[in-house]
Amino acid sequence: MTETTQPTRPLRVLAAMSGGVDSAVAAARAAEAGHDVTGVHLALSANPQSFRTGARGCCTIEDSRDARRAADVIGIPFYVWDLADRFREDVVEDFVAEYEAGRTPNPCLRCNEKIKFAALLDKALALGFDAVCTGHYAQVTVNSDGSRELHRASDMAKDQSYVLGVLDDRQLAHAMFPLGDTVTTKDEIRAEAERRGLAVAKKPDSHDICFIADGDTQGFLAARLGKAEGDIVDESGTRLGTHEGAYGFTIGQRKGLRIGTPAADGKPRYVLDISPVNNTVTVGPADALDVNALTAIKPRWCGAAPTGPGTYTAQLRAHGGETEVTAQLVDGSLEVTFTEPVRGVAPGQAIVLYDGTRVVGSATIASTVRAAAGVA
Repeated sequence: MTETTQPTRPLRVLAAMSGGVDSAVAAARAAEAGHDVTGVHLALSANPQSFRTGARGCCTIEDSRDARRAADVIGIPFYVWDLADRFREDVVEDFVAEYEAGRTPNPCLRCNEKIKFAALLDKALALGFDAVCTGHYAQVTVNSDGSRELHRASDMAKDQSYVLGVLDDRQLAHAMFPLGDTVTTKDEIRAEAERRGLAVAKKPDSHDICFIADGDTQGFLAARLGKAEGDIVDESGTRLGTHEGAYGFTIGQRKGLRIGTPAADGKPRYVLDISPVNNTVTVGPADALDVNALTAIKPRWCGAAPTGPGTYTAQLRAHGGETEVTAQLVDGSLEVTFTEPVRGVAPGQAIVLYDGTRVVGSATIASTVRAAAGVA
């Protein structure tokens, strides 16, 4: 079956422009390819000053102005759409609720699922657009039968397919990623932006969570959930210290535990478990983090759902590597077994399955099986 990564006809394209260099170059490439492109910046906060300032976020007044200037240079219409209510409900409140429940969410993945390729895409289709274009580094291939597949970017160093693993068939049918099929460095993307006269060419990348203004995730959660002192214990239940809220910890965390008593072997301790029920954080040695298997819920497939057990590679973090797994659906949940133990796997994270470079789908980790104890 032959495949292509390019649309065969000009499309009406809505380009999501964050105000950064990647989305600006993506919009410019889409326009240069002959598509009828309109730029849109998403206003995601009712009070933009509460989000990141300067060039570090994607939700500020400055970013919307940068996006508008880029659209003017490209020569495309530009609008600002207010999706603040949806973003607060589907991303920010979900983020807080997940941490409160002792889980570790990925807000960027949730934003792609609920905002960029749900709320934004639905509005775009209602207005007669054919596709939504973003600056993500990933590829959508079109098979000869018209079916679509999501693949890793040509340049693995910049691949962002992990945070797009929540996209289903319908969303893939209307997704365009102009940066994903060329092997170019970020310096080359910036050089291209400069050649095109885009002022964002030298704008720093954003890395942190856009809706946490000062980068202090624990402080952000404390302001919304309140301080709640609890115990830090070892695997035997011995009390080692206290904390001000179990939500401030993640599985695998080593720094910031503030435990006065050193371990008997002198080695660092890591967070092994977070229990919101009794507000307790359990810590222990690194090898106690080894996970052999997991169960994940709410699977979403980038194509047909797999039938029967299969062998895949899996990615567990946005910037993590791949690991070999076997996986199968059991009563609607994804049961995954690792060929070799992995560490730092936390409920709430997404696991994304790959068949070569193709994204098979994703699911949310619900529980894990530890190698040492053989229990979740």
